[in-house]
Parts: sequence; C-alpha cells; structure tokens
Amino acid sequence: MDKNKIKTSCLINNYNYAEFLSEAIDSALNQTVKFDEIIIVDDASTDNSAEVITKFSQLANVKYILKEKNEGQLSSLNEGFLAATGNIIFFLDADDIYEPQYLETALNFYNTRSECDFLFCAYKKFGAVEETFQADALDLDLGYSVIRTLYSGEWIGSITSTLSMRKEIIRKVLPIPHIEDWRVRADDCLVWGASLVGAKKFYMSKPLVMYRIHQNNQYHNKKFLDIDNNYEYKRFWKRNSLFNYILQKNNFSLPLLLAFTSLNELKTIPCPQVGDFILYLKIIFLFERNLFWKTKGIVFLFSYFLKTLMSGKFKMAINNVKSWINPPYFVPWKKIAR
Repeated sequence: MDKNKIKTSCLINNYNYAEFLSEAIDSALNQTVKFDEIIIVDDASTDNSAEVITKFSQLANVKYILKEKNEGQLSSLNEGFLAATGNIIFFLDADDIYEPQYLETALNFYNTRSECDFLFCAYKKFGAVEETFQADALDLDLGYSVIRTLYSGEWIGSITSTLSMRKEIIRKVLPIPHIEDWRVRADDCLVWGASLVGAKKFYMSKPLVMYRIHQNNQYHNKKFLDIDNNYEYKRFWKRNSLFNYILQKNNFSLPLLLAFTSLNELKTIPCPQVGDFILYLKIIFLFERNLFWKTKGIVFLFSYFLKTLMSGKFKMAINNVKSWINPPYFVPWKKIAR
C-alpha cells in the first residue's frame, strides 16, 4: 500500500476524560501505519486533561487545541476540522481506543474502493460491558442515501470513534454553527450530514475500535434521556434545523422527479434488502406529488424488486445489517423546511 497518496488526520475530542485520554492518544500513536497528524481538542476540561495533553506536545505529529470555554462536542469537532490538513479524517472520542491495525486496514479499504467517501466499522464494547457489535459479518457497500435521509431521517453510521470520511465530504458539512443543539451526540451531524451531501457509505466488518462503557457514558447510559423526557422530540427539531443548514450551505434543492431519483438511489446498493425496498416505496408513495410519476415509480420499483430477486443479489434474510440505523421519522419536506 502506498500510504503517501493519502494524508490522514485523527481528531480526538475530550472533555474531562483525563483518566482515559492517555490511552486514547497512545492508541492513535501506536498504529501499524502512522497518522500524519493527531489533533486533540480539549473542550475546557476542569480536570487535569490539559496536563495529560501537554505531555504529548513534543511529538511532531501531535497538535492540540485547549479551548477557553466549554461549548460541547460539535464545537470541538468544528475546531478540529478547521485545523486538520488530512485527505481522510478519522474521529476518536477520548474514552475510546483504536486497535493497532485500524488505520492500516481502513486505508487499505479506501485505496481498494476509491468510491468510498464515508466508512464506519464494527466495534467492541469494553469496561462495564464486554461484547462485540458487528452489524454484518461481511464488508458492505451501502450506496448513496441522500433521499432516504432527507425524507425519512434515516441514520446510516455508527458511534463517533468508528467514523472516517474524505475531507471533500466533511468540508460540505463542517463547521456547523448550531453548537448548542449538539453539545452531545454530535456524531449525528457527521452521519446525517455525510448522507445529505452525497457521500457513498461503506461498512467494514472488522471490529477495530474499542468503545469504552463506563458510568459517564451519557448516550449508552441514557443519562440525558432520564434528565429530559422530551429529548427525542427536541432532537427531531434539531435534526430539521441541521438538515436545512446543510442543504442551504451546499445550495441543494429537492429533486424534480422524486420517484425516478429514489429508484436510482436504491440501485446504488449492490445487495438491497427487503427493508430498502419498503423504505423507498414509502417515500415514493408519501412524497411524490405527481400522480403519474408516483404510479410509474411504484411499478418500476416492483419491477426492480423482481429483477433483483431473480438475479440472486437480493438478501432474503433480514439480519442485523440495519441495526445501526435509528428509527426513521417520516416527515414531509414542507415540515422540515419551515
């Protein structure tokens, strides 16, 4: 593998994880193929995180940003992205760990699949819980997901530390000014944003990231859900605001022929499942306004379903491959756009 063709950046975001931070940084440093740069963003921690970070400051490929004000995870991702110079950017939460072969394996994946814009991998939970989360035993080409994300809010990705994407994709998403909306779960912005700007997504089946489970895991322990019973409702509106911002930033508009575009997007998935056909059928039925194209789109969809079934490319068994996807919210564009 000619690693010189691709420059890599690792963005580590941290807030009050001093007890785990050294381990995370070491895991990024000790890769079998080295990161060109590691950028640590500390979100004004009140523990001794700054002291931990400065211990690594003499290393040539380590940069750090010590923020003066705590503004949340999205703010840290914004800062890290603006400082990054890599062609592919990798994300790591300060309490998680990369396996030593992670970067080398991911770069091999990007090199052999030049169309890959966005990659996420299986992972292992460790700490308070130990198990492997492997959505599928095989690597998967998930195709494009602009329509399915825009019209159904589908979330195709995984936890922050498993994500990487090409810089030409992420610059269409970050920086995002709505930092108060995404003080936590800012990986939503990366996952949804990449879909909206036309990233082709892939899943890597090797579990090469270690996701630490501990008492301060807000999302895993559902702490913020316990505090705010209206969290999902508020997140729904934050998502709509995020979608509007990204679409306006990139001067995107709705497709004129939704049924036709939906079918073409479905065809970018090499081995679609039953759920994929059902989702696009719902989108065409609910949101295609032209009755002629709605009818024609549904007929074409069923025709493609039968053709795929006969070709042997269709995955009959509904396995765990969709378990990384959040429950969809079907919301007409007019509601999203307000």
